[in-house]
Parts: sequence; C-alpha cells; structure tokens
Amino acid sequence: MLKNWATNVICMRNKMVLLLLVGAMVFSMTSCTNKKTKTENSPIPTVTSGNKTPNSTGNTGNGEATSMPNASASPAVGSQSNADGINSPKKDIKVKALYLTGWTVGNPAKVQHYIDLANNTEINSYVVDIKDDDGYVGYESNVPAVKEAGAWKPKYKVDEVLKAFHDKDVHVIGRLVCFKDPVYSAKNPDLAIKKTDGTIWKEKLGNGKTVSWLNPYNKESWEYLVSIAKEAVEKGFDEIQFDYVRFPNGIKKVTDFSSYNKQKYEAIDEFLAYAKKELPGVVVSADVFAIICESPADTEGIGQYLEMVGKDVDYLSPMAYPSHYAPGQQVNGVTFAKPDLDPYGVVYNTLAKAKNRISKVQGYNASIRAYLQDFTASWLKKGNYKQYGPDEVKQQIKAVYDAGYEEWILWDPANSYDESAFLKEDAKAQ
Repeated sequence: MLKNWATNVICMRNKMVLLLLVGAMVFSMTSCTNKKTKTENSPIPTVTSGNKTPNSTGNTGNGEATSMPNASASPAVGSQSNADGINSPKKDIKVKALYLTGWTVGNPAKVQHYIDLANNTEINSYVVDIKDDDGYVGYESNVPAVKEAGAWKPKYKVDEVLKAFHDKDVHVIGRLVCFKDPVYSAKNPDLAIKKTDGTIWKEKLGNGKTVSWLNPYNKESWEYLVSIAKEAVEKGFDEIQFDYVRFPNGIKKVTDFSSYNKQKYEAIDEFLAYAKKELPGVVVSADVFAIICESPADTEGIGQYLEMVGKDVDYLSPMAYPSHYAPGQQVNGVTFAKPDLDPYGVVYNTLAKAKNRISKVQGYNASIRAYLQDFTASWLKKGNYKQYGPDEVKQQIKAVYDAGYEEWILWDPANSYDESAFLKEDAKAQ
C-alpha cells in the first residue's frame, strides 16, 4: 500500500512540476519579477488510502520558500529584544495569512497591493519565503556557509519588504524549506541522503530533472538551516516556519538509516527541539502533511508523528488541502469518496481528529494553524475535483473555526488568491 502511495505521490508531483513550469514560462512573458516555484505546499495529491492505514499526500509545509538580505530592517511588530539582541515576537496575534513567494514580494507594486489588502480585510499576516525548495535563500545572505555554497538569489530586497509590511503593522512569517535542498546537498555530498550503494539519492521531478536532499540525521545540516533562520530573525521576520521538515517519501527500499539507531521521527523531533533552543524567544512552527492527523505513529515513514512533532514548536501547520487526500480516504471516521469536492468536511474532520489526539498528550506545546487550499486541483481525474473559489475558501475557514481553532493560512503557489472570500475591515468588528 505504501509503495502505491509513494509511486502516486511522485507521479502527481511530476505532473505538478510540469504544470508550474509551463505556467512560469507564460507568466515570465508578462512579468519577470513575479516568478513561481513549486514547493512542499504545492498541490501534490495522493492516491492511496486503503482499508486500514490512511495514507498521505505531499504538500507542506506545508509544504515553498525563499528570501532575506541585509541589515537595518525594522524590528518585528510588537517585538522586544532579548539579552542577545534577537527580536522576540509576540505570539498573541490570531494569524489569518496568505503565502507569498520571494518573487512576488520582489515586485513593489504587489507588496503595496498586499499591504492594502491587509489594511482593508481580515488578512493580517503573510508567509514569505526565506529559503525555497530550490535550495536558495532569496536574498544576499551573509551566513558564511550560504555564501560559500553560492546558495542565494536576489529574489527580493528583504529589508525594504519587511519595513514596508511592518510600517503598516503587518505580521510576517518567514518560511524556510529544510531538508529538500539540492544546492547545499550538492555542494556538501557528505550531508546528502545516500542510497545503500553509497551514491546520492535523488528525487525525480520529471523532464529528466532530479534533486538531492539533506540527511535529517546529520547535525551539520541542522546548523546550516538554523544559521539561516537566525539571520532572518535578525532582519526582522516575526516568526520562523520550517517546511519540508521531513524525510523524502518512497525511499525505504533504496536507503538504509539503521546505523543511526533511532527512528526517523526522532531525528525530526530532535531537529525541531534544537532549532527552538537556538532561537530563544522566537515563534517557531513546522509544516506537516495533514494525513499525519489521521495516520497512527509515523505510518508514512517520513519522520512526522503527530503526538511527538509538536512538543517543542509553537505551531503545527498541517496542509489540510482536500485535493491531497486519496479517493475513498477515511478521516475522523468519515469516508470521503472524492475529497476535493468536500472542502468543509475534509478540513473539519482533519482538524477535529488532530485536536482530539493531541489533547491526550501531556505537555504538548504546539497550537494548530492549518494551511488551506486556494487553488484548483485540475490535475486530478475529471469528476474528482472542483473549481476552488471564494465559497470553497470560506467553507474551509468555517471548518477551522468549527473545529475550535482560530488561525489559518491560505496556499496558492501562484499567489492568485480569491480576495472576495475575506471579510472586509468594517465587517471584522461585527
């Protein structure tokens, strides 16, 4: 069953990559500043499920990322500095956010548009890429390891962008893709995931393209990622959101991690604990596959175990996209023949199941802040998907509230959001 799940995830991921590549080519003809990249949160449906063990899809963190350059950014909204001079953002904001790529915020007109949107609607926050799954930080980083590896691109001027948002009291969450990193793993092959024959394992993206991943067991990789996060915080990001904080799927038969004497989920949990310790006073979140809210333990074998992964971070962001569930998937005791057609039901039951499970874990730290779907999964077979617009977005937001949560983030890799779905400023107080 897991083999079929992994095969289908990879197949659908490849289709999505092709779609995004075509879209990027068309888009680049009209704007060279608003480029799009595929990432963890990008639509990557799963076609599994089964009789006993629900299986997942891949998106994530929550599954995208890029971004941040120089000094002198304004401090985080409402932040205070700790003894080390690092901003300690407040955690009392009820985040209602949109995801924005580094390329999007590299366009000043678009930054102004999103500032206006935040001023006129219930939107109060944005998730902006620090480092994407292309392996590049989206600004001229001064982290020595980043500079040595040539692992940055000038996607946007981080200081200007953060100042523009903060001047209007807009909360900015920095998204940092972790272990899917084809740049640093290529420059440092000893840190890459290896096959049993000692060669570097590479994920197939389609069109003959492949990417390597960093090995989550290797603590040198941890240090690299956290050094980027520290720089981002110093520049003024209000929170750090780790994406692709997992092992790749579909690698069980070609890799062997037994020499590490610990489970994959233990490696991921230890990384998050390390990151939280190294970022004192900083709000830290992790994007996870939504299927882990249903699956017991680390069923998918990617290192994400619901009862364990939220013990140290402040937020978990399950990517609760209806399109990412397999036909016939059971969630919280409800069977969804065609999940994408029921945005409210899928999101509500995903979050209700998660809430019930974590309520039984003593000392669980993370709150749930779900990623919701604002894209149309047209790659699914006819009859298995619907056009997503304002109504579908509103249904998912209602599901969040009905499940007992107050925060959410919308995901569209093209950053083309249905803004009529958001409450207007004058309606928020009603």
